[in-house]
Formats: sequence, structure tokens, C-alpha cells
Amino acid sequence: MSQFIESKAIASFCDALDAHRPLIYIQSSEEQRVEQLLRTAVSSYFKDRAHFFIWSSTAGLQENGRAGNVDLCDPSKLLEFVLAHPGPALFLLKDFHDHIQSSGGIRRRLRDIYYACLEKHTFVAIVSPVKFIPEEINREVLFLTLPIPDLAELQMLLRREAELAGSGSDATQLDPDLLYVLARALQGLTYNEARHAIRRAIAKYGKLGIEAIPQLLEEKRLLIGKTGLIEYIPDVVPLSQLGGLDNLKNWLRERRKLFQQRESISHEIIPKGVLMMGISGCGKSLSVKVIASAFELPLYRLDMIQIFSGNVGNPEHAFVEACRTMEEIAPAVLWFDEIETSISANAAESSGILGRIFGFFLTWMQEKSPGLFIAATANRIDLLPAEMIRKGRFDQVFFIDLPTPAERVEILKIHLLKRGVNPDPLDMELFSKLTEGWTGAEVEQCVIGAMVSAQLNDRPVDNNDLFFACKQIVPLSKTMKEQLNHIRSWAFERAIRASSRT
Repeated sequence: MSQFIESKAIASFCDALDAHRPLIYIQSSEEQRVEQLLRTAVSSYFKDRAHFFIWSSTAGLQENGRAGNVDLCDPSKLLEFVLAHPGPALFLLKDFHDHIQSSGGIRRRLRDIYYACLEKHTFVAIVSPVKFIPEEINREVLFLTLPIPDLAELQMLLRREAELAGSGSDATQLDPDLLYVLARALQGLTYNEARHAIRRAIAKYGKLGIEAIPQLLEEKRLLIGKTGLIEYIPDVVPLSQLGGLDNLKNWLRERRKLFQQRESISHEIIPKGVLMMGISGCGKSLSVKVIASAFELPLYRLDMIQIFSGNVGNPEHAFVEACRTMEEIAPAVLWFDEIETSISANAAESSGILGRIFGFFLTWMQEKSPGLFIAATANRIDLLPAEMIRKGRFDQVFFIDLPTPAERVEILKIHLLKRGVNPDPLDMELFSKLTEGWTGAEVEQCVIGAMVSAQLNDRPVDNNDLFFACKQIVPLSKTMKEQLNHIRSWAFERAIRASSRT
């Protein structure tokens, strides 16, 4: 799936040049990256006919890497030089905010440059990690922030790093499809983080190939770990390991195709997310892991308890930042586990932090990155506000009921085979009768109990082991009968059944 995508950062710089904006202020700590992007933009816009100068108070004025003009270390002399230059040219000034702040003469000269350079294609770009634009020049200066690298910029970085690494990783070996996949793996990292990840992968494998993707993703996991709010879930589950739930699985197969086409189709039909409800142990968490596997995406879980604990500062700010971080590292699946415990009907009615978080979440679900798929699970969907479950927030709301007899047999076989036990000699019809009203988790515990019994007797698992294990389990359908009936009566009219079997 190769695609050519223009860098948005370069496009924004070219737009500034095209609009004849002589004064540009770029807030960023990534000076080297800004320089590379501006060089590309200037070269593209002026067809290599413009001068490109770099200035700092320590090195003076440089052009094309040549030794700086120390006489122009003084900012006032520099601006006189800029004013006199015939153009076309771009002057990149590093950390010039200090001089703007301390000198009224500098501020006045920048205004002079603005009017003098409107028609002669001379541009001044100030790069600084600190935003300081005084009122005197606020209307004349174009302020830009530098977003994290997009796919186009990451592809350029991959080519550059491959060339620097030598023939073993030569850029000619990076075909467009591979380049696109590698860039996708890096998406969400800063320029320097991506560069470190690429160099670590080259050091380990000697080249940039498909085998480097886990190494590239590791940098992303480290980034996520810094937040303390988002957990990477490594153990995704293939579709074949999910017993029953044929409606849900068919829906996933269809939506997977649309999700993989998200770069070329209308945003309206790109899958946004799914909400799954059901009693504990029926397979909601397992289904989330299956979604990540089916969509071939990494899975992350947002820790809402940690957000509301106050350990990471203001809960509202922490939640917003966590959502923004996930958008940056997309494509991915983001899991909201037991969502009703943190975003309930009470939140919709609250005017405080809970209400603001709820309001942000609703808007964010509508406007988030198309590469981020939301998987939410709930035990009590009736506790969620109506605004949350209306059509348009989630693509579908599924109810995962207790498995049918045939589904319980399917689940049993999956767990037996997973543990190296041959299911053929076992009486599946007997097992189906013994496990009426059981959840999938209870079936799994029965298998484990049968294996314990067989191991203690030093023989393979047989029907007696299963029969004995079944007698040791009291299913939730008995201990929570009233709650289960309430959930069922609510869900049957408001959600799609994840299984077509009855």
C-alpha cells in the first residue's frame, strides 16, 4: 500500500512563502528539523535560486555550512544586512526571542523589514522553543507550531538514515510499500525519537526491512510508558481463537477492509469504534484483543482510574493529553475498559470536571484521527448516558450474551487445543448439558481444572476430569441471575447481538 503524501509542515512553509509573509515565527525545540524542512521548502519554492542563511548569536551568519560571519553576531547588524539584501533569500534566526524581548530597536527594525521585504522575496524565520511575539509586531508575524512528523516527513527521514548507514541499508532497497509500512510504524514519534528508533533498528539488523518494525514500535511503547496513563497490550488474539460471536466476527471482517482503505475513502464510512456490553466473563476483553489482531494494529488501554486518581495532575488535562497522544501514535486500537465506571450518566449531568471530560470525549469521538479505532467495553451499558450510545459515536453496539450450547463446545475445543489436549475422545454433548448458562471464562476454568485432575493422576484428560471440574463451578448466571436478566432485557432492544445463534 504505497502512497505519496506531501509533508504538511513543508506545505505550510511553502504557503507562507507563497503568501509573501516576510516574518515567520516557528515555535519548536527541533532546530535541525526546522532547518531541513525550510531548506526543502525554499528549494522547492524558488527552484534552488534563493540564498539560505542561518544565524545564531554564537556563530554569526552562515550560508551553506560555510564559516559564519562573526561580525554579524550582533543582532542589530544582522537585521541591517537582511534589510539590504536584494533577495530572494531566507534567514533562519535561532533563539532570536531574547533579542526581541530586550530591545525596542530590534522590534522596530523587524517592522521595517516586514514592509521593505513584502515585494522582494526576502524572508526571516525565527525558530525558538519559547513563544514571544510582542504586541508591536504581533500582526506582522506569522506564528507556526511544528507538528510531529507526518508520513511524508518520516519517509524522507527513513531514506536519509538508510543512505547514511551505507550500502547494506541503501535507500534504493526501500521500495515504496516497505517505506510506507516503516513510516507507519514510526508515526506518533518526534523527529529525534524516530531517528533514534531507525538507527537502533539498523544497528540490530544491518538494514531497514520488514523485520525492523518491532524495533521501531519499541520506541513508541517507550513513549506510551512515559505517560503513566496508557498501557500497551502485547497479547492480541487471532480471530480463530474467539469462539462463537459470529455476528461480531463477520462485522470485523467487513470493517477491517474499510479501515485498511481509510486513506482513500470518505471519512464517513471509515470505522470509528465499537461498544461491547455483557456480563463479566463472556468475552468482551478477548474480543478487543481480536479486534487489534484482525485490524493488524497495536492495542493500547487507557487507565481511567489513574486519570481520576490525581497522581498525574488535573484529570481533565490528563485525559485530553492521553487522547491527543493516542491520535499522534495512530494507527492503533484504543481500549476503554468498563467505560461505564468512569463515563456514566452522572458525568453527563455534571458541570464540573466529569462533565467537561464527558463533553470533550463526545466531541473527540466525532473528530479524532481516522487511524484510531475505539474499542469500549461495559458490564452495565444502561449506566451510560444516551449521548454516548447514540448512532454516530460508535459504529455499532454489540451485546455479548451467554454462549449457546454449540458455542460452549466451540470454546471448549479452542481451550483444549490451546493447551495441547485432543478434544476428539471427549463427550461434547455431555459437556454442553453440564455447562448450561456458563460464560466463556467459566468454560476455560473448567478446562484448567480438568487438566489439574489429569496431571495429578498422571494421565490424559478424560470425561471424568471434565465432569468433576464442572461440579466445582457455580456459574454467574445463577449467582447473578437478577442482574443478568436486567442486562438482557435492556440490551435486547438497544443493541445488536454479537451471536446469531439462540
